Amino acid sequence: MKYSIEDLIQIMNDLREKCPWDKKQTLDSLKTLTIEEAYELIEAIDKEDYNEIKEELGDLLLHVVFYSKIASEKNQFNFDDVVESLIKKLIYRHPHIYSDEKVNNEDDVKKNWEKLKSKKSNKGILDGVPNNLPTLIRTSRVQEKVAAVGFDFKNIDDSINKVIEEYNEFSEALIDKEKSKIEEEFGDLLFSLVNYSRHKGIDSNESLKKSTNKFISRYKKLEEIIENKKTTIDKLDENEVNSIWEMVKKMD
Repeated sequence: MKYSIEDLIQIMNDLREKCPWDKKQTLDSLKTLTIEEAYELIEAIDKEDYNEIKEELGDLLLHVVFYSKIASEKNQFNFDDVVESLIKKLIYRHPHIYSDEKVNNEDDVKKNWEKLKSKKSNKGILDGVPNNLPTLIRTSRVQEKVAAVGFDFKNIDDSINKVIEEYNEFSEALIDKEKSKIEEEFGDLLFSLVNYSRHKGIDSNESLKKSTNKFISRYKKLEEIIENKKTTIDKLDENEVNSIWEMVKKMD
């Protein structure tokens, strides 16, 4: 038997009527669970496990239906309204497909998207960036959005020069030893590095995640070696630890 979205909506209606847990849920109580489901989807994508991706997409879809059901109970909107709103938005923001707008490349599409989004909402271009995004991702999105409307370095050399400038300012702050200034300049340095990564076509969040995972893998190997030596890291001197660490790096 093949099920449809209508069957899912009916099941959601049944759950809200009959299930004690589902009856208790609110828009607010579901927020953290939705974030968790999104991260589980990302993990499945990273593993390229398509069966798991399918399952996690279903979990996210359930949340969309759940939020829509709660809103319908408050006479605000229902799932069909969500679909209709999405379709209208996609048509409006793709005039190069559904109208006579001409684009030459992906950058033109992004610029049109941001201009149409700002025009429709009467908000600033950065108002749509969620405050609760992980900071590194939020920084990337801010930079991408302003770049889409032309606020950007002209070339990659300018972006790397900005990194060097910010590093020099951070070094000066270290000399002054004023903590608030050090934090500020360190933040500026990180911001400029994220900007440079964007110009190089590097996903800064994914890049950092890979480096972190690499460090974790190496450290676990270091722990195994030290454990096999029948000792602990705090009992080894710095040279011994560094020697083991260099050996672990060569195992990659």
